[in-house]
Amino acid sequence: MHVIRVTIDLTVPDIMEARAFYADYLGLDAEDLGLEWVTRFIVPNSGEHIQLVSRDATASENPLLTVKVDDVDDAYAEARRRGYEVVHPLTTEPWGIRRFFVRAPDGSVLNIAQHRDH
Repeated sequence: MHVIRVTIDLTVPDIMEARAFYADYLGLDAEDLGLEWVTRFIVPNSGEHIQLVSRDATASENPLLTVKVDDVDDAYAEARRRGYEVVHPLTTEPWGIRRFFVRAPDGSVLNIAQHRDH
C-alpha cells in the first residue's frame, strides 16, 4: 500500500453556511462532489485542498483526515494485523469509493480510501 494523497476533513455543522467563508471570503474554488454532506475547496492553481464534512453518510463518526491509497484492501489487512481499531468497516460506498476508518494510536480517526476505478 502506498499513500497517494492526504486531505484534511473539517467537521462543520452546515456545508452551505461554511461555503460563504471558504469560497466567498477565502476565494477557494468549490468542487461539487455530488453529496450533500461533504464538499471540497481547492486553492486555485495549486491543487491543495480541504474537505468539509457535516455528518458522514455511513460512518458513526467523522474522520480527521482522508488518506487516499493505491490498495485499500492491503491497508485494511495491515491495520487489522497490527490490531488498530477499525471504526468503520471496509465498505464499497455507493458514491464510488472503497474505504474504512481506522483509529490512530493518538485517537485520531482516519478515512483510508481508494476510488473503485483505481
